[in-house]
Amino acid sequence: MRNGLLIVISGPAGTGKGTVVGKLLEKNPNIKLSISKTTRKPRPGEKEGVNYFFVSREQFEEEIKNERFLEYAEYNNNYYGTPKDFVLESLRKGFDVILEIETKGALKIKKAFSDAVLIFLLPPSLEELHRRLIKRGTESEDEIKTRLEIAKNEIKLVSEYDYCVINDDVDNAVEKIQKIIEVEKLRSKRFDIQSFLEE
Repeated sequence: MRNGLLIVISGPAGTGKGTVVGKLLEKNPNIKLSISKTTRKPRPGEKEGVNYFFVSREQFEEEIKNERFLEYAEYNNNYYGTPKDFVLESLRKGFDVILEIETKGALKIKKAFSDAVLIFLLPPSLEELHRRLIKRGTESEDEIKTRLEIAKNEIKLVSEYDYCVINDDVDNAVEKIQKIIEVEKLRSKRFDIQSFLEE
């Protein structure tokens, strides 16, 4: 059995990553989403084990000590991390796994997993991103300004990613990411030539 594909999706807050990833999961039963752990408080409507695993700072730091994360980073004064066991086990079973993580974590994954496919999701423009953040209604104007500054710094890292997809239309963005996954699976470096020759 061939190992699954590790897919990393990053992009500024308000780009629509959650919506795009949700649709990808609906359309592809072979894709699993790795649920991150975080020390931030749940937003209204967020569910434990669906959006994140919400843990205390002490618990998170204990898991760092015990090397339970594939990667972790501090973002906006909160920790976010990717649980190691779930990802490695799912890949071994042949599932593709999506990590929806920020840029620091994505670059750590790139170093640790040369086979990972990194996709950066961009908003159509910074103006549109600002509009989406306001519409979301979860942050104050000051927090939105901070988010936009963080977004500008994240966007500067686009060249570190394998692909860049503009989310001007959700279905269109999902279709592009599906094509990227299909093409990546056809790359010769993923072909198990030894098993082929031994058949």
